[in-house]
Amino acid sequence: MTATHKKIIFKYYSDYLQDTITETMWAEIIDLEKGHFKLDNIPFFGPLIATGDLFYAEKEADDDRFVYKKTIQNSGNSIVQVIILEKDFDTEVIREKLQVVQCVSEVLNEIFFAVEITKDVDYSIVKTILTEFETLSILQFAEPCLSEKHRTDLLKN
Repeated sequence: MTATHKKIIFKYYSDYLQDTITETMWAEIIDLEKGHFKLDNIPFFGPLIATGDLFYAEKEADDDRFVYKKTIQNSGNSIVQVIILEKDFDTEVIREKLQVVQCVSEVLNEIFFAVEITKDVDYSIVKTILTEFETLSILQFAEPCLSEKHRTDLLKN
């Protein structure tokens, strides 16, 4: 994977954690000399970036690591963050429902996971699933990186 991909450092302020965070994510190398990459990870808390987005990163002066600077082109994908409120609730129940509608997720711990919604998925369906669990006080969710396409999906209903 290291021949075609690089780990990129993302530094940003997290409202959720109320602290400056450093998150390392894999990205596909598009043009190493220009510092162009395509995100190949689901961000947990990251900046306004989603899987598949093209971005620019600069090499740190003191070593071979790259640091994210800005998004160049959005993929149309979105990222949603989910926190489980109900003690001992099995997050797999929700993750499996999301998987049925073609949404993969990545778990940080027993109460927090991030969901990737690809451009071709109708976000109104995903939001309905999450809202059902939110209404039952099982979870809360945030939409830190909602693409224009997915915003439009919500207007259709």
